[in-house]
Amino acid sequence: MTTTPPSTPPIVAPDDQSATFVELFFDLVFVFSVTQVVGLLHDGFTWVAVGQGVLVFWLVWWGWSQYTWALNAANTDHPWVRFGTLAATAVAFFMAIALPDAFQERALWFAAAYVLVRIIGSSLYVWVLWGEPEQRPGVRVFTAVSVAGFVAVLVGAVLGGAAQYWLWGLTIVLDLVAAGAAGQTEGWNLHPEHFSERHGLFVIIALGETLIVAGSGLTGETWSGGLFAIAVLSVAIACGLWWSYFSWAKDALEHGLAKLTGAAQARLARDAFSLVHFAMLFGVIAFAFAVEEVVAHPGNPLPFAGRLALALGLVLFVGGMAVAVWRARGRLPLPRVVVIALAVAAILVLSGVSPIVTLGVALVGVLLVAVLERGPLLLPEE
Repeated sequence: MTTTPPSTPPIVAPDDQSATFVELFFDLVFVFSVTQVVGLLHDGFTWVAVGQGVLVFWLVWWGWSQYTWALNAANTDHPWVRFGTLAATAVAFFMAIALPDAFQERALWFAAAYVLVRIIGSSLYVWVLWGEPEQRPGVRVFTAVSVAGFVAVLVGAVLGGAAQYWLWGLTIVLDLVAAGAAGQTEGWNLHPEHFSERHGLFVIIALGETLIVAGSGLTGETWSGGLFAIAVLSVAIACGLWWSYFSWAKDALEHGLAKLTGAAQARLARDAFSLVHFAMLFGVIAFAFAVEEVVAHPGNPLPFAGRLALALGLVLFVGGMAVAVWRARGRLPLPRVVVIALAVAAILVLSGVSPIVTLGVALVGVLLVAVLERGPLLLPEE
């Protein structure tokens, strides 16, 4: 009796493709970088530290985002697509390891790993779309402009100092130019459900990383009543952030994306997901830093830098999702905006109070968002 060997699947993604295990494995390494960015802030929530965090997290995020577009077009059950994704995962691991010293002795290690990850992703995307002539113009424009960014990252790492900041900042500008130019072309043929699912999974893992940060600070400590309360509040806020994303807003984004086609769909995917989600996930990093500060000094009032980080986390994550929904549906969820604005104002004004009170204000804010956005206040279908 003979068996027929399984045939190689087509390299172009099927319409019903969902996130696969190789994508989840890839995501885990990139989300590890979220924790590493928090490490850049260990010396304080200063302008320099935040600037460094924004620069390196943009590079990490844009590298991940490129694969989200590429693997949306590719069949992730194809063996060569899997191999390319695993190769990029291995390289991204070294990028994440070098990240805390990306502005010191490991700048070139970080830059070289980043550029190699991007080159693998670009090659994979070009290969997948080689048989899809209508999709070539957008990928060609995006790749051509991105190459200049690769050079800027490498040169900045070699020069170091102020030049590194300027050249890596230039890379962000070039990435935005590439995304803007590519978004004007037709033929991206996105799969909205898969695209939205990938971003949702990244958000889940990133929120989980904030709990790891809190748990790391609690491990080995003597559990007082105050420390226990801080742990409960930190977990509850993380759950509230999850709810603010997944209760209905994620579906609103996905439905908005599914209703469009062509260049309009690509622009929405770029704006609401690739761009706004960067700000939202940097909000998760700011929240993780605030939690780390509270856990490290549970008996002291949260200093202004810590309160600023907590407030920024709420604004960027919860408020950022409001902006994404506005972009997708044309209407701003005002209850969310008003409640978060009030919570942020209270966090910044209430100095000298117990960190339990500060975290309690943040929790009340996210809970009120959840209550006010129940059924009747959801945005209607257009």
